[in-house]
Parts: sequence; C-alpha cells; structure tokens
Amino acid sequence: MKIEIWSDVACPFCYIGKRKIEKAIEKFPRKDKIEIEWKSFLLNPDQVTQPNKSSLEYLSEAKGWSLEQTREITANVSNMAAQEGLEYHLDKTVVANTKKAHRVLHLAKTAGKGDEMKENLLKAYFTDSLNIDDDSVLLDLGQEIGLEPAAIQDVLSSEKFESEVDQDIYESRQLGVKGVPFFVLDRKFGISGAQPDEVFDQTLEKAWNEFAKNNSVLTMAEGNGEACDVDGKNC
Repeated sequence: MKIEIWSDVACPFCYIGKRKIEKAIEKFPRKDKIEIEWKSFLLNPDQVTQPNKSSLEYLSEAKGWSLEQTREITANVSNMAAQEGLEYHLDKTVVANTKKAHRVLHLAKTAGKGDEMKENLLKAYFTDSLNIDDDSVLLDLGQEIGLEPAAIQDVLSSEKFESEVDQDIYESRQLGVKGVPFFVLDRKFGISGAQPDEVFDQTLEKAWNEFAKNNSVLTMAEGNGEACDVDGKNC
C-alpha cells in the first residue's frame, strides 16, 4: 500500500510529521507492505535565497511578528521536534529557495533513494543549518546516499525534474492540499499536518483494512511448519 507525502524541505512540521508516520509504520504488523513516496510542495515558490540574512529576522518580517514572538514560537516548534528525537536550530536555518532541492529529490527517487534523500535534506536544513539551495551542499548530500556525482551535477546545471516537481504541485491542488505535511494513504485517506500519534495509527489501520478488501493480501500464521522447498530438496 502506498503512502504519498507532500512536504517542503523548509517546513518544520514536515520533519516532525516524517517521524510520526515512521513510528506508525514501524509498529504496524504489515509494515513490509507499506511504500512511501515523497511528493514536492513549495511553500514559497518565489523565495529568494538569502544566506546572510538572520532566519529569525526573516521570519519576523515575513510573518509580521516581533522578534520576541518569533523566538517564542520557534522555541515551541523546536520543543515539539525534540519530542520526536529531532534537533532543530531554527535561529540558524538558511533562508533558501527549495525547488532545486526538490529536483535532486526526484533524481534520488529514480534510484530508489527518495526517503534517504528526504531525510538528508531535512537534517541539512533544520539540524546542520546548511544552505539547501547551494550546489555544493546538494552535491554532497546526494553523494552521501550513493548518487552519482555526474547525475547530480546534471540536475544542478539544468532544469531536469522541474516538470516532475510541477506535476506534484498540480496533484496537490487537485487533492485540495492547503498546507504540508499532507499524507495520502492509498489515495483514499488523508492526514493534514503533524497530528497526534493516534491519528496516524488509526488512519493507517483504516487505510490498510480498505486496501486489503480490494487487493489479494495473504495473511500468514506465525511460525514455520515442515514444507517442501520449491527445488524439492527438503521433500
């Protein structure tokens, strides 16, 4: 069963949501039958990368908050992240456009490494305070998960995978996605935001039950009895 997740790299609740869905899947009895696909979403498509600007100052200006309010709000979000085992440095994040990062994510998906790349990008942004619109940073992050340097460079020096990013965004509009993270389970059940753990647990169970009704899903009894191997050696 597929779970599609629309999220942005610069969305603090998206990293928290990633941990929440991972926890739900980890304790799910049929976790080996669950597939995650990361979908692109741009919270601010026109964002200008500003590596020398204070992220707190930027947030204060963009949201119309005082610096004191901004510090308080970001501290609360960091505390939420810490509850999921994540380390946030929201006062040091680099103000950056995320589209290039999403294009590299699509490259990683073609190699079956979408989840690894998503994790790398989120950690780079929120924990390591790296500029995820910088070519050298993206090159390093891609190589860390085994992507070929030439393939990454090809994406960075062109508009490759731009149409795939745009398609994801178009799909999100068709589904009525207003914010991220947004989780779509088997294209029948949706979860908006980093909701309480029980919401993920219950929705995953409901989606699986519906999926199992319409698909041939073999339920195995625990343990292994005596049987013949397909090559006949143990008969």
